[in-house]
Amino acid sequence: MFKNISGRSWQVWRRNADVLMETWYLNFLPPFLEPIMYVLAFGFGVGSMIHEVSYQGHKLTYLAFMCPGVISVAVMFWAYFETTYPTFVRMNYQRTFDAVLATPLLVEDVIVGECLWGATKSVMAAVIMTIILGCFGLVSWPSVLWVLPISILGGVLFSSVGLITTAVCPKIDMFNIPIFVFIFPMFLFSGTFFPLDVLPTWAMYLAYVLPLTHVSVLIRAAFLGFPIGEQLGSIAYLAVVVPAFFSLALVLMKKRLTN
Repeated sequence: MFKNISGRSWQVWRRNADVLMETWYLNFLPPFLEPIMYVLAFGFGVGSMIHEVSYQGHKLTYLAFMCPGVISVAVMFWAYFETTYPTFVRMNYQRTFDAVLATPLLVEDVIVGECLWGATKSVMAAVIMTIILGCFGLVSWPSVLWVLPISILGGVLFSSVGLITTAVCPKIDMFNIPIFVFIFPMFLFSGTFFPLDVLPTWAMYLAYVLPLTHVSVLIRAAFLGFPIGEQLGSIAYLAVVVPAFFSLALVLMKKRLTN
């Protein structure tokens, strides 16, 4: 399954990067402004009513708890939405993939290149937003540097989920179903904006099945200066789920592109 993957995948990545550079400022503004709006709306707004949050035995301000969740959501959204709508357009409407496959590149190169590009977009967003939040004094140095490898893993994970969605949805309108059933619940119930232990027991266990929960746990540890090595459950989860989703994306997208 992986034997046809090669360094030529980066040519697909470079093609998407060249397109981005034409409108780079439009892609820079959202991750620049988004954390500022979250800090103002949730941090100072909701935070004025919720003064303290208990998390893993620590007492935190709501603003300190919420900010890592903003980064986690950005990793998911930027990777997933880059490999759904834009990938579907390149595949079905612009016929970009047909043109690429007329070159020496293989189907696997196209799929991996798309996955790498989605992960790159999520890493860019995470880094920019972390820098902005750092300007508010809301990060712990140097542990926050762990955000980079965590966002890479999360980016590959959610890019793979996006490619799986693209592979199984025959029409672009059908993206609304996985977004409503899978992505939006993760946005709300993955410990991004409130601790999971406030949920009923069954809902808390269900939340720990969701990928964003574990990305959120690791990014929050990086932000708060908690030892990453103590989050072994989330590390093990991602070590299993990331290659599993990537492999599934490769199989399903290859089937879609070769049929």
